[in-house]
Amino acid sequence: MSFVLKSIFKKVVDQAEREGLPPEAVSHLGIEDILKNESKYAPTVPFFELYEIIDQYLDPGFSIRVGQLMVLDDYDVLGLAWKTCLSPRDMFKRCDRFFILMTDTQLYKVQDEGETGSITIYRDAPRRGIEISNESSIVATLTVIHKITGVDIRPLKVSFVHNAPENIALYEDYFSCEVQFGQKYNRLVFRSEDLDTKSLKADQSINHFMMERLQEKAEGIEVSANKLLNDTQNIIKDALPSGIPFAAEIGRHLGMSTRTLSRRLSEKGTTYRQLVQDTQQEISTELLKNTSETISEIAFQTGFSEQSAFNRAFKRWTGQSPLEYRKSSKSTTFGLNG
Repeated sequence: MSFVLKSIFKKVVDQAEREGLPPEAVSHLGIEDILKNESKYAPTVPFFELYEIIDQYLDPGFSIRVGQLMVLDDYDVLGLAWKTCLSPRDMFKRCDRFFILMTDTQLYKVQDEGETGSITIYRDAPRRGIEISNESSIVATLTVIHKITGVDIRPLKVSFVHNAPENIALYEDYFSCEVQFGQKYNRLVFRSEDLDTKSLKADQSINHFMMERLQEKAEGIEVSANKLLNDTQNIIKDALPSGIPFAAEIGRHLGMSTRTLSRRLSEKGTTYRQLVQDTQQEISTELLKNTSETISEIAFQTGFSEQSAFNRAFKRWTGQSPLEYRKSSKSTTFGLNG
Protein backbone atom coordinates (compact mmCIF):
# COMPACT_ATOMS: atom_id res chain seq x y z
CA MET A 1 0.00 0.00 0.00
CA SER A 2 1.43 3.39 -0.99
CA PHE A 3 1.64 6.04 1.70
CA VAL A 4 1.88 9.75 2.47
CA LEU A 5 2.79 11.45 5.74
CA LYS A 6 -0.27 11.62 7.97
CA SER A 7 0.56 15.24 8.85
CA ILE A 8 0.06 16.17 5.19
CA PHE A 9 -3.14 14.12 4.99
CA LYS A 10 -4.45 15.92 8.10
CA LYS A 11 -3.53 19.33 6.68
CA VAL A 12 -5.72 18.63 3.65
CA VAL A 13 -8.58 17.31 5.82
CA ASP A 14 -8.49 20.32 8.14
CA GLN A 15 -8.43 22.86 5.33
CA ALA A 16 -11.30 21.11 3.52
CA GLU A 17 -13.35 21.20 6.72
CA ARG A 18 -12.62 24.92 7.18
CA GLU A 19 -13.80 25.58 3.64
CA GLY A 20 -17.08 23.78 4.27
CA LEU A 21 -16.66 20.28 2.80
CA PRO A 22 -19.77 18.33 3.90
CA PRO A 23 -18.76 15.56 6.35
CA GLU A 24 -21.16 13.11 4.70
CA ALA A 25 -19.30 13.49 1.40
CA VAL A 26 -16.21 11.83 2.87
CA SER A 27 -17.73 9.62 5.57
CA HIS A 28 -16.91 6.48 3.59
CA LEU A 29 -13.17 7.25 3.53
CA GLY A 30 -12.59 6.28 7.17
CA ILE A 31 -10.68 9.50 7.83
CA GLU A 32 -11.16 9.37 11.61
CA ASP A 33 -9.66 5.88 11.81
CA ILE A 34 -6.73 6.91 9.61
CA LEU A 35 -5.93 9.90 11.81
CA LYS A 36 -6.24 7.82 15.01
CA ASN A 37 -3.83 5.18 13.73
CA GLU A 38 -0.43 5.27 15.47
CA SER A 39 1.46 5.17 12.18
CA LYS A 40 3.05 8.38 10.86
CA TYR A 41 1.68 7.49 7.44
CA ALA A 42 -1.71 7.42 5.74
CA PRO A 43 -2.70 5.35 2.68
CA THR A 44 -2.78 7.25 -0.59
CA VAL A 45 -6.02 5.77 -1.98
CA PRO A 46 -8.33 7.70 0.41
CA PHE A 47 -5.95 10.67 0.18
CA PHE A 48 -6.38 10.94 -3.59
CA GLU A 49 -10.13 10.27 -3.37
CA LEU A 50 -10.39 13.06 -0.78
CA TYR A 51 -8.83 15.46 -3.29
CA GLU A 52 -11.34 14.33 -5.93
CA ILE A 53 -14.29 14.96 -3.62
CA ILE A 54 -12.85 18.36 -2.69
CA ASP A 55 -12.61 19.12 -6.42
CA GLN A 56 -16.37 18.53 -6.73
CA TYR A 57 -17.54 20.48 -3.69
CA LEU A 58 -15.13 23.36 -3.06
CA ASP A 59 -13.99 26.41 -5.00
CA PRO A 60 -11.25 25.98 -7.64
CA GLY A 61 -7.65 26.39 -6.53
CA PHE A 62 -7.77 24.26 -3.38
CA SER A 63 -4.32 22.86 -4.19
CA ILE A 64 -2.90 26.40 -4.10
CA ARG A 65 -4.57 27.23 -0.81
CA VAL A 66 -3.55 24.06 1.01
CA GLY A 67 -0.03 24.00 -0.46
CA GLN A 68 0.67 27.41 1.07
CA LEU A 69 -0.21 26.09 4.54
CA MET A 70 2.61 23.55 4.67
CA VAL A 71 5.29 24.15 7.30
CA LEU A 72 8.61 22.37 7.72
CA ASP A 73 7.40 20.47 10.78
CA ASP A 74 4.73 18.80 8.60
CA TYR A 75 7.54 16.81 6.97
CA ASP A 76 8.81 15.17 10.17
CA VAL A 77 12.58 14.52 10.30
CA LEU A 78 12.89 15.47 6.62
CA GLY A 79 11.66 18.97 7.47
CA LEU A 80 14.21 19.25 10.28
CA ALA A 81 17.00 18.39 7.87
CA TRP A 82 15.74 20.97 5.35
CA LYS A 83 16.09 23.73 7.94
CA THR A 84 19.86 23.22 8.18
CA CYS A 85 20.64 22.83 4.46
CA LEU A 86 22.77 25.59 2.95
CA SER A 87 20.32 26.61 0.21
CA PRO A 88 17.28 25.36 -1.74
CA ARG A 89 19.63 23.74 -4.25
CA ASP A 90 21.51 22.01 -1.43
CA MET A 91 18.23 20.90 0.10
CA PHE A 92 17.00 19.16 -3.03
CA LYS A 93 20.35 17.74 -4.14
CA ARG A 94 21.25 16.28 -0.77
CA CYS A 95 17.79 15.09 0.16
CA ASP A 96 16.44 13.71 -3.11
CA ARG A 97 16.91 10.09 -2.05
CA PHE A 98 15.14 10.74 1.26
CA PHE A 99 11.85 12.01 -0.14
CA ILE A 100 10.59 8.46 0.34
CA LEU A 101 10.26 9.46 3.99
CA MET A 102 7.41 11.75 2.90
CA THR A 103 5.69 9.50 0.34
CA ASP A 104 6.66 6.55 -1.84
CA THR A 105 4.74 7.84 -4.87
CA GLN A 106 6.91 10.84 -5.79
CA LEU A 107 10.47 11.46 -6.91
CA TYR A 108 12.06 14.94 -6.73
CA LYS A 109 15.06 16.04 -8.78
CA VAL A 110 16.94 19.35 -9.08
CA GLN A 111 18.80 20.05 -12.32
CA ASP A 112 21.25 22.79 -13.32
CA GLU A 113 20.67 24.41 -16.71
CA GLY A 114 23.19 27.27 -16.90
CA GLU A 115 21.56 30.45 -15.70
CA THR A 116 18.46 28.56 -14.59
CA GLY A 117 17.74 25.51 -12.48
CA SER A 118 14.65 23.36 -12.18
CA ILE A 119 12.92 21.27 -9.52
CA THR A 120 10.91 18.43 -11.03
CA ILE A 121 8.37 16.15 -9.40
CA TYR A 122 8.06 12.78 -11.10
CA ARG A 123 4.74 11.09 -10.44
CA ASP A 124 2.27 9.62 -12.92
CA ALA A 125 -1.31 10.84 -12.53
CA PRO A 126 -3.79 8.21 -13.76
CA ARG A 127 -6.54 9.82 -11.68
CA ARG A 128 -7.70 13.37 -10.92
CA GLY A 129 -6.77 13.15 -7.23
CA ILE A 130 -3.11 12.66 -8.12
CA GLU A 131 -3.21 15.63 -10.50
CA ILE A 132 -4.46 17.85 -7.65
CA SER A 133 -1.87 16.36 -5.30
CA ASN A 134 0.85 17.18 -7.85
CA GLU A 135 -0.36 20.78 -7.93
CA SER A 136 -0.32 20.95 -4.15
CA SER A 137 3.19 19.46 -4.07
CA ILE A 138 4.49 22.10 -6.49
CA VAL A 139 2.94 24.86 -4.38
CA ALA A 140 4.29 23.28 -1.18
CA THR A 141 7.77 23.10 -2.75
CA LEU A 142 7.74 26.86 -3.27
CA THR A 143 6.34 27.32 0.24
CA VAL A 144 9.22 25.30 1.73
CA ILE A 145 11.77 27.37 -0.21
CA HIS A 146 10.25 30.52 1.27
CA LYS A 147 10.35 28.99 4.76
CA ILE A 148 14.02 27.98 4.69
CA THR A 149 15.30 31.20 3.08
CA GLY A 150 12.92 33.83 4.41
CA VAL A 151 12.91 35.29 0.89
CA ASP A 152 9.88 35.58 -1.43
CA ILE A 153 11.60 33.80 -4.30
CA ARG A 154 9.41 33.36 -7.37
CA PRO A 155 9.89 30.91 -10.26
CA LEU A 156 10.44 31.94 -13.86
CA LYS A 157 8.03 29.30 -15.12
CA VAL A 158 5.83 26.54 -13.77
CA SER A 159 4.57 23.51 -15.73
CA PHE A 160 2.15 20.66 -15.08
CA VAL A 161 1.65 17.44 -17.01
CA HIS A 162 -2.14 17.34 -16.74
CA ASN A 163 -4.57 19.45 -18.75
CA ALA A 164 -5.36 23.04 -17.83
CA PRO A 165 -8.24 23.88 -15.49
CA GLU A 166 -10.85 26.47 -16.48
CA ASN A 167 -9.18 29.27 -14.53
CA ILE A 168 -5.41 29.39 -15.13
CA ALA A 169 -5.33 32.92 -13.67
CA LEU A 170 -5.51 31.46 -10.15
CA TYR A 171 -2.18 29.73 -10.72
CA GLU A 172 -0.51 32.63 -12.52
CA ASP A 173 -1.56 35.04 -9.76
CA TYR A 174 -0.03 32.83 -7.10
CA PHE A 175 3.21 31.92 -8.87
CA SER A 176 3.59 35.38 -10.48
CA CYS A 177 4.85 33.82 -13.69
CA GLU A 178 3.78 31.84 -16.75
CA VAL A 179 2.06 28.58 -15.84
CA GLN A 180 1.74 25.91 -18.55
CA PHE A 181 -0.36 22.75 -18.55
CA GLY A 182 -0.20 19.66 -20.75
CA GLN A 183 3.60 19.69 -20.53
CA LYS A 184 6.16 16.91 -20.17
CA TYR A 185 6.98 17.56 -16.50
CA ASN A 186 5.59 18.88 -13.23
CA ARG A 187 8.31 21.48 -12.77
CA LEU A 188 9.40 24.78 -11.23
CA VAL A 189 12.10 26.73 -13.09
CA PHE A 190 14.17 29.31 -11.16
CA ARG A 191 17.12 31.60 -11.67
CA SER A 192 20.19 29.68 -10.55
CA GLU A 193 21.14 32.46 -8.15
CA ASP A 194 17.76 32.10 -6.43
CA LEU A 195 18.32 28.39 -5.87
CA ASP A 196 21.61 29.32 -4.18
CA THR A 197 19.96 31.72 -1.71
CA LYS A 198 21.41 31.03 1.75
CA SER A 199 19.07 29.34 4.22
CA LEU A 200 18.15 31.12 7.45
CA LYS A 201 19.50 28.33 9.66
CA ALA A 202 22.25 26.84 7.49
CA ASP A 203 24.50 24.69 9.69
CA GLN A 204 26.79 22.05 8.20
CA SER A 205 27.48 20.15 11.42
CA ILE A 206 23.82 19.87 12.39
CA ASN A 207 22.91 19.03 8.80
CA HIS A 208 25.46 16.20 8.80
CA PHE A 209 23.86 14.80 11.95
CA MET A 210 20.37 15.08 10.40
CA MET A 211 21.54 13.32 7.23
CA GLU A 212 22.66 10.37 9.33
CA ARG A 213 19.20 10.21 10.93
CA LEU A 214 17.59 10.36 7.48
CA GLN A 215 19.77 7.47 6.35
CA GLU A 216 18.59 5.38 9.29
CA LYS A 217 14.94 6.13 8.56
CA ALA A 218 15.34 5.52 4.82
CA GLU A 219 16.78 2.09 5.54
CA GLY A 220 13.67 1.39 7.58
CA ILE A 221 11.52 2.32 4.60
CA GLU A 222 13.35 -0.35 2.60
CA VAL A 223 11.53 -2.89 4.74
CA SER A 224 8.25 -1.57 3.32
CA ALA A 225 9.57 -2.28 -0.18
CA ASN A 226 9.77 -5.96 0.78
CA LYS A 227 6.22 -5.71 2.09
CA LEU A 228 5.10 -4.32 -1.29
CA LEU A 229 6.62 -7.36 -2.98
CA ASN A 230 4.75 -9.72 -0.64
CA ASP A 231 1.49 -7.77 -0.93
CA THR A 232 1.68 -7.78 -4.73
CA GLN A 233 2.33 -11.51 -4.83
CA ASN A 234 -0.54 -12.23 -2.43
CA ILE A 235 -2.97 -10.21 -4.57
CA ILE A 236 -1.79 -12.07 -7.66
CA LYS A 237 -2.38 -15.40 -5.89
CA ASP A 238 -5.94 -14.43 -5.01
CA ALA A 239 -6.66 -13.22 -8.55
CA LEU A 240 -5.16 -16.09 -10.59
CA PRO A 241 -8.20 -18.43 -10.53
CA SER A 242 -10.04 -15.69 -12.47
CA GLY A 243 -7.16 -15.25 -14.90
CA ILE A 244 -3.85 -13.39 -14.88
CA PRO A 245 -4.54 -9.86 -13.55
CA PHE A 246 -3.26 -6.83 -15.41
CA ALA A 247 -0.55 -4.80 -13.71
CA ALA A 248 -2.89 -1.78 -13.79
CA GLU A 249 -5.45 -3.70 -11.70
CA ILE A 250 -2.83 -4.59 -9.10
CA GLY A 251 -1.56 -1.00 -9.11
CA ARG A 252 -5.06 0.38 -8.49
CA HIS A 253 -5.51 -2.03 -5.60
CA LEU A 254 -2.22 -0.85 -4.08
CA GLY A 255 -2.96 2.82 -4.77
CA MET A 256 -0.26 3.47 -7.37
CA SER A 257 0.11 3.77 -11.12
CA THR A 258 1.36 0.95 -13.31
CA ARG A 259 4.61 2.83 -13.88
CA THR A 260 5.19 3.34 -10.15
CA LEU A 261 4.51 -0.34 -9.46
CA SER A 262 6.93 -1.30 -12.23
CA ARG A 263 9.60 1.04 -10.86
CA ARG A 264 9.28 -0.24 -7.31
CA LEU A 265 9.39 -3.88 -8.42
CA SER A 266 12.44 -3.05 -10.53
CA GLU A 267 14.11 -1.66 -7.40
CA LYS A 268 13.65 -5.12 -5.91
CA GLY A 269 15.20 -6.75 -8.97
CA THR A 270 12.08 -8.12 -10.61
CA THR A 271 9.28 -7.25 -13.05
CA TYR A 272 5.53 -7.68 -12.85
CA ARG A 273 5.63 -10.39 -15.52
CA GLN A 274 8.36 -12.27 -13.66
CA LEU A 275 6.48 -11.98 -10.37
CA VAL A 276 3.35 -13.45 -11.98
CA GLN A 277 5.36 -16.37 -13.36
CA ASP A 278 7.14 -16.94 -10.06
CA THR A 279 3.78 -16.97 -8.30
CA GLN A 280 2.28 -19.38 -10.84
CA GLN A 281 5.26 -21.70 -10.46
CA GLU A 282 5.12 -21.55 -6.67
CA ILE A 283 1.41 -22.38 -6.56
CA SER A 284 1.56 -25.12 -9.18
CA THR A 285 4.55 -26.94 -7.69
CA GLU A 286 2.94 -26.82 -4.25
CA LEU A 287 -0.35 -28.24 -5.56
CA LEU A 288 1.38 -30.93 -7.62
CA LYS A 289 3.41 -32.06 -4.61
CA ASN A 290 0.82 -31.94 -1.86
CA THR A 291 -2.64 -32.39 -3.40
CA SER A 292 -4.44 -34.83 -5.64
CA GLU A 293 -6.00 -32.12 -7.78
CA THR A 294 -5.97 -32.83 -11.50
CA ILE A 295 -3.56 -31.07 -13.85
CA SER A 296 -6.46 -29.19 -15.43
CA GLU A 297 -7.66 -27.97 -12.01
CA ILE A 298 -4.17 -26.76 -11.17
CA ALA A 299 -3.90 -25.05 -14.55
CA PHE A 300 -7.14 -23.18 -13.79
CA GLN A 301 -5.97 -22.14 -10.32
CA THR A 302 -2.79 -20.67 -11.75
CA GLY A 303 -4.53 -18.50 -14.32
CA PHE A 304 -4.38 -20.69 -17.45
CA SER A 305 -7.50 -21.16 -19.57
CA GLU A 306 -6.06 -24.26 -21.29
CA GLN A 307 -4.13 -27.16 -19.80
CA SER A 308 -1.86 -27.33 -22.84
CA ALA A 309 -0.63 -23.77 -22.22
CA PHE A 310 0.00 -24.63 -18.58
CA ASN A 311 1.94 -27.76 -19.58
CA ARG A 312 4.22 -25.75 -21.86
CA ALA A 313 4.80 -23.03 -19.27
CA PHE A 314 5.51 -25.51 -16.49
CA LYS A 315 8.05 -27.38 -18.60
CA ARG A 316 9.74 -24.07 -19.39
CA TRP A 317 9.96 -23.28 -15.67
CA THR A 318 11.13 -26.66 -14.37
CA GLY A 319 12.32 -28.72 -17.32
CA GLN A 320 9.59 -31.29 -16.57
CA SER A 321 5.95 -31.70 -17.50
CA PRO A 322 3.47 -31.32 -14.61
CA LEU A 323 2.87 -35.08 -14.59
CA GLU A 324 6.60 -35.84 -14.54
CA TYR A 325 7.11 -33.35 -11.73
CA ARG A 326 4.30 -34.89 -9.67
CA LYS A 327 5.68 -38.41 -10.12
CA SER A 328 9.22 -37.38 -9.22
CA SER A 329 8.11 -35.42 -6.16
CA LYS A 330 5.99 -38.34 -4.93
CA SER A 331 8.87 -40.83 -5.34
CA THR A 332 11.25 -38.44 -3.57
CA THR A 333 8.81 -38.06 -0.70
CA PHE A 334 8.42 -41.84 -0.47
CA GLY A 335 12.15 -42.35 -0.43
CA LEU A 336 12.61 -39.83 2.38
CA ASN A 337 9.86 -41.42 4.43
CA GLY A 338 10.85 -44.99 3.77
